[in-house]
Amino acid sequence: MIKDIFVNYIDWSQPSLLVAMASICFNPLFWNIAARQEYRTHIITRLAGGNARWGCYALAITIFSLGIFRDSLYHTAMQHQPTHPELDYVEVKVVAGILFLVGNTLVLSSMWALGLTGTYLGDYFGILMDAKVTGFPFNITDNPMYQGSTMSFLAAALWYGSPAGVVLTGLVHIVYTLALGFEEPFTSMIYSKRDTRRSAKTE
Repeated sequence: MIKDIFVNYIDWSQPSLLVAMASICFNPLFWNIAARQEYRTHIITRLAGGNARWGCYALAITIFSLGIFRDSLYHTAMQHQPTHPELDYVEVKVVAGILFLVGNTLVLSSMWALGLTGTYLGDYFGILMDAKVTGFPFNITDNPMYQGSTMSFLAAALWYGSPAGVVLTGLVHIVYTLALGFEEPFTSMIYSKRDTRRSAKTE
């Protein structure tokens, strides 16, 4: 069954599929490299005239734009791929709709809770939050933005009945999981250093 899907319902010769895969892999790699370079050298802050907040805003615009571009490539890739008859049912559309609503709720509510700088790596610019956000949606999951985004990708794949879209969603999940493996320890280190400095000042 799975082999049949990979052979008959995914056209691996389509350039748009490979381009979408490359974009999915590139985005987290880009923002992790850019943010770490900022933390170590303050290069983005310097390019922003020494203003860390404006540097963070510039990175936010870049990451957001790359995300829109990636999503466009994802949808283009699905348009060039076969659909599967087993995905062409009302029940599948309902599941897709639920996934889309839940996924976007997680993404938008996490952005609201974190704010612009909290969402777009302000920690690496020295713009730190006073305390860890524990309210919704972080009281449900530790990584609502990544999980919500993955749900939205899967929702689109199911809505359009695209096995290739499901495979691309699997790649999104893998890439986000790898990104978290780099991001979470580094972010914890940033806040640990901040807390150490605070403790030293109170002694």
